[in-house]
Amino acid sequence: MTMGMMDREVIGIDNVSLTYRARNSAVHALDRVSLRASEGEFVAVVGPSGCGKSTLIKLLAGLILPSGGVIRVNRQPVRGPTASIGIVFQNPLLMAWRTALRNVLLQIEIRDLPVENYRATAQELIELVGLEGFENAYPHQLSGGMQQRVGLCRALIHDPDLLLMDEPFGALDALTREQMNAELQRIWMERRKTVLFITHSISEAVYLADRVLVMSSRPGRIVGEINVDLPRPRTVEATETMAFAQFTRRVREHLNSGGAIE
Repeated sequence: MTMGMMDREVIGIDNVSLTYRARNSAVHALDRVSLRASEGEFVAVVGPSGCGKSTLIKLLAGLILPSGGVIRVNRQPVRGPTASIGIVFQNPLLMAWRTALRNVLLQIEIRDLPVENYRATAQELIELVGLEGFENAYPHQLSGGMQQRVGLCRALIHDPDLLLMDEPFGALDALTREQMNAELQRIWMERRKTVLFITHSISEAVYLADRVLVMSSRPGRIVGEINVDLPRPRTVEATETMAFAQFTRRVREHLNSGGAIE
């Protein structure tokens, strides 16, 4: 873990398993998963398709409950949705009839908080992600990367302790994805939120994370943990170095031993 960020546990998952019913049969999605993340830490999770990565996000968000084990956020058991979490999905899920600013503020309306108290924060976040001047633009007037920036603002507007990101850049083209990774690193370094980041991309995980966790094919288990000891801020040029290649190779070795890569 990054030095100086071990003061407070934000994520605590202990021996969590999940079995659910699908088409009259039982699906064992997760098997005795345990993981920790401390305050300000950026943790990425990679694994084959269908291994339960997105299920972890839903469990932490309190959208579903585990069959066994314990999940904690800020040392409190998760028994349902909690205010201390922000979520960014692969699809930003913006309301087509709302401007960028009003999409960001939708999070506040849903939580039944006073909207006027958050307008200045929303504007600050819009400027932070480089969308100043697009406050009144509608989703169809924004590129995919810009829409995802709005989604990130919406997830941060209520100042959550934990940011859950489920393949947020998976639908973007390669160049935009590269730009968004750099943007996310910059925003994370400024705000220092605890992040759990789900991705299929090994290089994306190594570029962004303090630690990369590798999951096996279903039932998903943690089969590897790699501490990414690369200096920040990480540049695009850093991805071409021998050190970066060594980290990606270690992740791939765990994937190959623990489950097939998609």
